Amino acid sequence: MTTDHENALTLTNLAHAAKAAGDPLRMSILKLLGQGAFGVLEICQIFDIKQSSMSHHLKVLAKAGLVSAQREGNSIFYRRPLSTGGNAFSQWLRALFDGIDACSDDAADQNAVHAVMSERAQACAEFFARHADDFREQQDLIASYEQYGDALATILDSFAAQGQRSGYALEVGPGEGAFLGVLSKKFEQVVGLDISPDMLAKAERFCQNAGLDNVTLLQGTTASVSIEPVDFAVANMVLHHVPSPKTIFQDVAQRLRPGGTFLVTDLCRHDQAWARESCGDLWLGFEPADLSQWAVEAGLKEGQSQYSGLRNGFQIQFRLFHA
Repeated sequence: MTTDHENALTLTNLAHAAKAAGDPLRMSILKLLGQGAFGVLEICQIFDIKQSSMSHHLKVLAKAGLVSAQREGNSIFYRRPLSTGGNAFSQWLRALFDGIDACSDDAADQNAVHAVMSERAQACAEFFARHADDFREQQDLIASYEQYGDALATILDSFAAQGQRSGYALEVGPGEGAFLGVLSKKFEQVVGLDISPDMLAKAERFCQNAGLDNVTLLQGTTASVSIEPVDFAVANMVLHHVPSPKTIFQDVAQRLRPGGTFLVTDLCRHDQAWARESCGDLWLGFEPADLSQWAVEAGLKEGQSQYSGLRNGFQIQFRLFHA
């Protein structure tokens, strides 16, 4: 499909899009992509279909504007296109996806989906196991905490209670624990959650050395660990490492108390593919619109945004979302 659907909905391009979607397998692919972005080989693995056949279906969907392709280093990932616009095609697209998501039947093998996500998580965990001792050096290749930590603290000061500690906070992927120290001063209880035992060990040493007596460290994912509702959650330079960034929004939203806040700090979309190999990045940053749409789909309201450029060509986005 041409870019006509971005501005107007005609019977011709609607018929084209409807015909592309009107296939059980292609609808199943669209439902799968509601969980996030997937590579061609991953989709083939999930549906147990040869790559040549799957490539044909993806080409049909892409030509109709029902999926978009995004390069991550040397790999191409397919995803649902952003559909936040108010034009007629975006409205139709949202209705289509809502209908597909509401279907109870699912041709995708969820065990295979879980296997794909586990492979991504394992690759991430293995990277941090290999580089736990030189984590700071790897981090400094893109952005050290010292470069943006003051901005994080200022954002937290703008809405966290002053004076006596109160409320509960969650940090997803605390790394070596630097921001746990800031959170510890603001909140009565803080939970640090990470899948890497090696990084948790470093965070634990940080907490012990800093005398942080109100911090609990847990190994697991936002989906697997049970914690009580929190007033504040933060994912600080974490999303580009996790297997499914979109699900972090969904999991955190379920754990936020009414009026709670989710602070996301991460890289804006970039083309520096070396970060995947050198820093263990699964994703080359994110478009701000991606984070906005994931938040809305998770039932969160968008708050203030702030952006900061770095000398090495990267840009960091600081985003607030509220329950």
